[in-house]
Amino acid sequence: MTETAETAEEALVCPVGEASCRIIDRLQAAFGHLQELESQARTDSLTGLYNFRHFAETLDNEMERTRRSYQPTALILVDLDHFKQVNDTRGHEVGNIALRQTAAQIQSHLRKLDQGCRYGGEEFALILPNTRLDKAVEVAERLRQLREQQPVELPDGSSFSLTASYGVAVFSGGEFLNRQEFVAQADRYLYRAKEAGRNQVMAPRKRQAADTEVSADEKRALLG
Repeated sequence: MTETAETAEEALVCPVGEASCRIIDRLQAAFGHLQELESQARTDSLTGLYNFRHFAETLDNEMERTRRSYQPTALILVDLDHFKQVNDTRGHEVGNIALRQTAAQIQSHLRKLDQGCRYGGEEFALILPNTRLDKAVEVAERLRQLREQQPVELPDGSSFSLTASYGVAVFSGGEFLNRQEFVAQADRYLYRAKEAGRNQVMAPRKRQAADTEVSADEKRALLG
């Protein structure tokens, strides 16, 4: 529900001062319905994660926040390996089970401020505000291991293994002009993970300048 709708709901008062008011009850029901519709408009019905519309708006907002605060925003793109083969040989319902399980794994490893989204098909996108490259790679690696180690359980008691590939990119305020460029870099690293044999995490290398930075104690020793 939007902030305006929440404020309006809180301000509901019976016009004739009755403790029980049909008008207020109907308005509250309408607000509840509106909240449900707004949630549906931003949520993927299969996985329960946010949908592409929410992803696009949120990433734009986080990039703007980064420009103002200089706190980095990390983006992880996830693509299930050989997923077409799963659908072709096991059926689309089994594919849906795999998608729902992967979404649950993603959701279980996100902080409250992170956003897990279904980007489309068998691809997911994770937006991690205030997250450096090394931490984003750690998150991606944990998810990769979980996807590799936890088989997809089917209703008939059988199971099968499934892996995924991961591409990581970070926006610190000046690397990309817009969301499309940010996503394109994460997608390039995802493609490299696929080329490297799948079931991989690929990300930019850390700048060497960070490794050669002189600490405060070293500065004092040099000046002393």
